[in-house]
Amino acid sequence: MTEYTGDSPASPTGPDASPASAFDGADTTISAPEFSVTSRALAYPQAAPVHDLVAGAAAGTDAFAQETLPAFAIRTSVHELPDLAPHETDEEPEVEPAAVVDVHTKKAPAHASEPAAALVTASVAEPVETPAPPVVEPAVDVALVDVAVVDVATLAPAPIDAPAEPDPVLVNVPEFAERNSSDLFLAPSSDLATIGSVQPPAVARRGIRGFFGGIGIKMAPGAAEQEEIDAGARLRRNEEIIRQATWTRAVSVLVANRKGGVGKTPVSLLLGGTLASVRGGSVCVVEVSDDPGALTFRAEGNPRLGLGELVRSVDTVVSAGQLAGYTAPQTSFASVIGSIGDRVPLTSADVVAVSRVIDEFYSVRVMDSGNQSSSPAFTAAVGTADALVIPVLNAGDAVFEAVALLERLRAEGGRSAELANRAVIIRLTDGRPEHPQVLERINRIIAGAGAAHVFSVPYDAHIAERGQLTLGSLNPATYDVFAAAAAAIVEDLRIESH
Repeated sequence: MTEYTGDSPASPTGPDASPASAFDGADTTISAPEFSVTSRALAYPQAAPVHDLVAGAAAGTDAFAQETLPAFAIRTSVHELPDLAPHETDEEPEVEPAAVVDVHTKKAPAHASEPAAALVTASVAEPVETPAPPVVEPAVDVALVDVAVVDVATLAPAPIDAPAEPDPVLVNVPEFAERNSSDLFLAPSSDLATIGSVQPPAVARRGIRGFFGGIGIKMAPGAAEQEEIDAGARLRRNEEIIRQATWTRAVSVLVANRKGGVGKTPVSLLLGGTLASVRGGSVCVVEVSDDPGALTFRAEGNPRLGLGELVRSVDTVVSAGQLAGYTAPQTSFASVIGSIGDRVPLTSADVVAVSRVIDEFYSVRVMDSGNQSSSPAFTAAVGTADALVIPVLNAGDAVFEAVALLERLRAEGGRSAELANRAVIIRLTDGRPEHPQVLERINRIIAGAGAAHVFSVPYDAHIAERGQLTLGSLNPATYDVFAAAAAAIVEDLRIESH
């Protein structure tokens, strides 16, 4: 809406007062650089004729700016006017000469003494006789028209016959059309967690670099310190994998090698202890060898009851508290069930029954097996296992027996072959001399064994001394390796159990 506004003048008096209104029955054309409109028969009883407006502007009088210009509003098109009743009259409008007014919008004079002609430049065209238009425009009561102060130069006239805007078109995006709100909420959000866990760049804390950092000069860590920082980040990531893993049933890990003395019992205790310490418990390490093994001896504590007693009473265990009476609690929050003395050889049924009751009250079961891979107990352990871990020493006989076990399981097919293909090999060092050529040969054998993962544990005196094992007594590097192995196993168990 284009509007021209001004202050309301006083009514003219005296002999020169015009009895007619400013725009009474004439076609008046007003043009400006931004608009050009024609208004007809606007009733405004207190306005002065256009001729008087032009004369006042040419005279440069202050009265033109302060007492002559009426307050009025001219809309640029009829379709923008309010829906008012047309002026009822039977008289034909009288044709009068058209007045052409060129309006240049400029800033008002700062002082009243400046000529008002700087605001309006007007010229009167010669009278032209034109026939009356066949259609009479409706009269508008200016008293009903809203008047607002508008800068005319900033407004552009709206077209009279502006086309209607088309209805909005709904675009169907297949990516979102096939998804509902529940899909969006259930979508994985790991990218957000990753974004939120981004760490700032590492800053040196030790040595000369750390000294400069203490006085405000930040420096990147050296090679050794950066390696420690990276190792800490890997450890936190592995522990997060272990902690966050969930399953819809209890899962089990079988630790096996046909060669004795290669570290099956230490690996069972330390692997189970790592899982329990990170997950907050609910891990049971159980002996499944045919004859009594060294699990209870290498574990913490001196339980009164053990595996032999549990086998005899397995059908009567109906609660977690009752089962706890046969365990040796560890500082790692793991529970150990081993032999406390001589017992009868385990059968396939014994292994299945004990496994069933443990799985009812624990989330993870780690089995420390014997050396007879053809025994019924070992066969039953393989049948209840979800993952296979094979410990080896850097010795030829230990590696050869490990490879022979993998080949046998693959030959059996089915579940046994799946365990062999996803097996995790953990290499231990007991401190004995290791020949370089033998190590090279062992490396080639292990590389061709077809295991899914291979982890090398550095020499640790706490393991090599063959006494009771406590997870907190391991070297940090040893614990890091067991955490990495546990994370790899957990990833494998996550895939297998769903």
